[in-house]
Amino acid sequence: MIIEVFKTNVQEESQCAIIIEKLLEHYPSSSINFDLEDCDKILRIHAPNFSNTKIIDILNSHGYFCEALP
Repeated sequence: MIIEVFKTNVQEESQCAIIIEKLLEHYPSSSINFDLEDCDKILRIHAPNFSNTKIIDILNSHGYFCEALP
């Protein structure tokens, strides 16, 4: 399993739910959550395999900033 952490500009729980639903369409066997309390509005993905570029593209296509954290 891979765990990746992304910085986003997502602000609301309702936005998180929509994004998680979209990501699960592409990565159904993954565990995805947001930490909106963190200053970087963290998106955390735990999955067998995925593409950082695809994750970023999905968020960008919905109007959100997203970048992988080192």
